[in-house]
Amino acid sequence: MPKLTFRNSQGELVDIPTVPATKLKNQFGTILEKASRGGAVAITRHDRPTAVLLAYDEFESLVKARSHTLDDLSAEFDDLLARMQTPKARKGMEAAFNASPAELGRAAVKAARKRR
Repeated sequence: MPKLTFRNSQGELVDIPTVPATKLKNQFGTILEKASRGGAVAITRHDRPTAVLLAYDEFESLVKARSHTLDDLSAEFDDLLARMQTPKARKGMEAAFNASPAELGRAAVKAARKRR
């Protein structure tokens, strides 16, 4: 059976088996079980993928990944903004804006050395 590759709900690239539509029609229960255990089975017609039978967990993962609403994104932004508003962050930004060019240069060199 040829295989197709897709990224599963854990973000891993996995190969999924392909099944001709006629075989699906004749052995639906077996192929349904394979999809539920393996995540997905691609259905082919004339050797071309035409549909995918997905495990419910994989389907939920796809729907969840696509369903970010504006409210979700606003809440995520507000959370990030709140984390940046700490006294330590404020003190750091104030120091950066008040730093001389020489102080900024030393800080940049120090940060670059840490990343090595």
